[in-house]
This record gives sequence, structure tokens and C-alpha cells, in this order.
Amino acid sequence: MREIKFRVWDEENDEMVYEAGITPEGIPYTIPSHSESFDQFNYYPHCHKMQYSGLKDKNGVEIFEGDIVRIHPREGYGHIVVNGNTGIVEYGYGTCVIRNTNDGRTLFPFYAEYDVIGNIYEHSHLLEDAE
Repeated sequence: MREIKFRVWDEENDEMVYEAGITPEGIPYTIPSHSESFDQFNYYPHCHKMQYSGLKDKNGVEIFEGDIVRIHPREGYGHIVVNGNTGIVEYGYGTCVIRNTNDGRTLFPFYAEYDVIGNIYEHSHLLEDAE
């Protein structure tokens, strides 16, 4: 069973918040470690939600929506995937996909292995380097 979890980019504080929950209204929150009851939430109303893909990169790092990855084709898929290209993890076609930043094509995760090298909020310069 795939684990459902989120992280959020808090644009007010320019920081990534991991292990965020989502209220029924869609607002991300965390429970502070010093909190004495569950009614003391830290809310992130000005943020960008990113869901865990259920996948890990070749080094065991969890892959989230919004991650920037280096692409390494699996055996037999070198004609589809260029080794060393970068991609952005997105949701599409009802699943997690990788949008290749070099040619714009959408890849399904089984075509390749990946290394997480950053994310679109903290490491946007990696996208400029790919162009």
C-alpha cells in the first residue's frame, strides 16, 4: 500500500515543511513538537502542496511532486530516455510522471531510475542549467 504524505513550500518563510497534514478544507498543517493538544496547529495558508509519489530514488530518497531529478534509463529504454537529462516530478495521467526538462516529454517512472537533485522552489537554478 502506498504511503500518503505531503510536504509544503511555505512561501512566506521560504522553507520546505515536511510531514504536513491536510485539513478537509485543503489547508496544510503540522503539529508543533511543543504542542500539548491537537488544537494547536501550525497552518500554512500561503503554500504549495506536494504529494509523495510513493517512489524512492536510486539512493533511497523519497520522491515528491516538485522534485527535480536526474534521469538514468533502465536497461532497454535508452532509446526513450537520454541519460543525464533532468526532469520535474508531476502528477498526470492519474499517476506520478516525470516531465523531461530538456525536451518536454512526459515519462512514466518505470522507464528510468532517478536521483533527486533538488526541488523547484529551493533549487530553481537547476532548471535554468538544464535549458
